[in-house]
Amino acid sequence: MPKTVVHVFHDDDDSIATGSRVAQRIQEVAADHGSSVEVLCFGPAQRRLSDDGGSAAVATFNRQIDELIAAGVVVGACINAARAEGTEPALTQRGLTLRVARDEFLRFTLEGATVITF
Repeated sequence: MPKTVVHVFHDDDDSIATGSRVAQRIQEVAADHGSSVEVLCFGPAQRRLSDDGGSAAVATFNRQIDELIAAGVVVGACINAARAEGTEPALTQRGLTLRVARDEFLRFTLEGATVITF
């Protein structure tokens, strides 16, 4: 099955809010086209997953990430970064899939996924 991966890397307000919204919009029609959506938060954007005192865009980002997870979309983050930052339990509890980012990028290549980065 074809897959679109939304890779949210940058932590500026536009990237996090738009990247997570684009994933939602693609998810709305993916099944109709025999496709699926996955999200990977990595790098600076991953730190925003634990930022509860940030800007309105950070709140929007976290709400949209939670909505994607609730809709059954696999939302991942790097387990090594989560362990280093002490956020592994909180991210796991939210429903994020924690894996080694290096392995995820290789998996996307082997699956022939289209990766869009914000």
